Amino acid sequence: MTYATSQSGDREAIVHTLNTYISGGISGKSSDMRPAFHDGATIHGYLGPDLIAGPIEGLFGWIDENGPATELKADISAVDICETIATARVECHNWGGHRFTDMFTLLKADGEWKIVSKVFYLHPEE
Repeated sequence: MTYATSQSGDREAIVHTLNTYISGGISGKSSDMRPAFHDGATIHGYLGPDLIAGPIEGLFGWIDENGPATELKADISAVDICETIATARVECHNWGGHRFTDMFTLLKADGEWKIVSKVFYLHPEE
């Protein structure tokens, strides 16, 4: 396998992981989203003036509380891979009426790409 083929296959696997995250947002079920995340994943960002920081379980609770985001449109705008680590940027439009920019770090562990951290920005209402 060449390096380019490896990177291409990894990119597809990362996109699949990110789409699992997005699908969980659309369904409003953390159980749909959970497979995208490493068990030790974290989340950080501001909801208004409040800093959200801690284990990814905080995101899962928020997803289950807020329900489906059936109008969610997400664009994976960047993926950068270096062997067994990667970063990704996802632009989320109309997630419950809000716009978010998500930045992820991912780790390839046991042959699977998992999100290990999510940092988000909630754009001001227009």
